[in-house]
Amino acid sequence: MLTRKKAYNQLLKMIENQNLIRHCIAVEHAMLAYAKYFKVPETEHERWRVVGLLHDADWEKYPQEHPKIIAEWMRDNGADEEIINAVLSHGPSFDEKPKSLMARVLRAVDELTGLIVAVALVKGKDLNNVTVDSVLRKWKEKSFARGVDRKFIEESVKELGVSLEEHIKIVLSAMQSIKEELGL
Repeated sequence: MLTRKKAYNQLLKMIENQNLIRHCIAVEHAMLAYAKYFKVPETEHERWRVVGLLHDADWEKYPQEHPKIIAEWMRDNGADEEIINAVLSHGPSFDEKPKSLMARVLRAVDELTGLIVAVALVKGKDLNNVTVDSVLRKWKEKSFARGVDRKFIEESVKELGVSLEEHIKIVLSAMQSIKEELGL
């Protein structure tokens, strides 16, 4: 089994950019929050964390091959096919289709963490100043954090069966719980 510790060590080997490391940690905690939300057995929580932590680990060094490089490493290090599928299907332009709740959650939380960070940056670089309403206001400003694919997030959230507001609340709360680690 691929442990969180081994995944974190690999993340640090593959990524130098501290903001990208923080992004992966934010996604990890959003995945854990959703595992709890959906009442996934606690014995599965580490798997959900590993997926969030490693989903973009190859982005910095291998952007053209992302996410295939990290998926291969994960497979070679004991990750099961559910985890591999989640990583291979987490982006809107990837060929792989999500086959599990874990994969659908990763698709929904990935880019939202970036939008929440952007909102925090304009709110005094403090996640405690960010609310669901402030995220929704910036959501409507298409020029704000323009790289965030809002339509993809909306489609992904719909697949989860939660409202956009509830989704933002879950992810924001997860990120606020580790605000120091995120530098916000």
